Amino acid sequence: MNKIATSKLRPGMVVGSDVLNYDNKTVIAKGTKLSQTLITRLELYGILSIYVEDEIPEAPAREAEETAPAAAPAEPEDEQTNYEKIRDTQLFKEFKADYEEGKKSLEFHVSEMVDKNVEVDPVLLLEKPLEMISKAGSRVSVIDMLHAMRGFDDSTFAHCMNVSLLNFVVAGWLRWNKQDQEMAMMCGILFDIGKMRVPREVLNKVEPLTDSELVEVKRHAEHGYRMLKDKNLPEHIKTTAIMHHERFDGSGYPLKISGEKADRFARLTAVTDVYDAMTSARVYRDPICPFRVVEIFEDEGLEKYDPDIIMTFLKNVTYTYIQNTCRLSDGRSGTIIMQNPGQYSRPVVKCGNEFIDLNKRRELKITELT
Repeated sequence: MNKIATSKLRPGMVVGSDVLNYDNKTVIAKGTKLSQTLITRLELYGILSIYVEDEIPEAPAREAEETAPAAAPAEPEDEQTNYEKIRDTQLFKEFKADYEEGKKSLEFHVSEMVDKNVEVDPVLLLEKPLEMISKAGSRVSVIDMLHAMRGFDDSTFAHCMNVSLLNFVVAGWLRWNKQDQEMAMMCGILFDIGKMRVPREVLNKVEPLTDSELVEVKRHAEHGYRMLKDKNLPEHIKTTAIMHHERFDGSGYPLKISGEKADRFARLTAVTDVYDAMTSARVYRDPICPFRVVEIFEDEGLEKYDPDIIMTFLKNVTYTYIQNTCRLSDGRSGTIIMQNPGQYSRPVVKCGNEFIDLNKRRELKITELT
């Protein structure tokens, strides 16, 4: 077993010892065969070297020639997409188990609060999400895990869990202090509970909503505030419940306030709420590609969302997808290798030996992360 600098790792090498992050949490398990994506992730995590197993000596040239036809099929690891590989890891399995446990705890405590008027302790609700953050080891990993979860659950409580985790991640990108990062998580965990007052058949309707049904759905912000206003909770949690659909240009609802009049935790949640809702599967549609969602944000973000929050979010969330594999609108598969500042929905993608700058090739776009 040899210790090798991350910069000298090559795809196909086998990890010789569990790779740990600064919290002694496993990032890559022993025995994992490295891909270029995993090597890049190590660099993003700041891991400078790892142990790899001794390589098997190459066969003599004559033997290699004789056995070449049998070696032609692609290696098994190439048959899996990036997110299929993530779902096979022990880290993801633990993340998903913790996620389900946290979601059930959230549903139980909110039901107790709504049905029995029991006070809810938001700190208690954060125990599992904070544990998930710690296990994931980095904000990049949290985004990876959440994307790999897409399609598992589109319930209100799953959405609240997702937004809670995203709020914590983005608050860190904004360099908010630890207390504010945890407050952002608290606001996310309870922001959408007003949907419990909206008829399920309306929330899960496949056909377009009627005008009256749309009005009913929009009332969830007010419902949520009423459910929380008399509880012993921080005021930020209550205002986020009623303000998370307000927009910076005053076009939101229900208060029609603009700019910094909305609570800053609500302004943060406005971004993460839309991103998670659009990139998650719904009963009436498949999940939307994150780069399409980023494109929508770019088209209207500077007007509708807090400029500092939206630009920080777009820059960092697209950075997490560097070295991810993707599919382009012309059907080709490639690897995202570089951002285009100011046009984050259109990065540079490598397809085979060709480098495609999507900011210059406007007829192409990313349609799927794989």
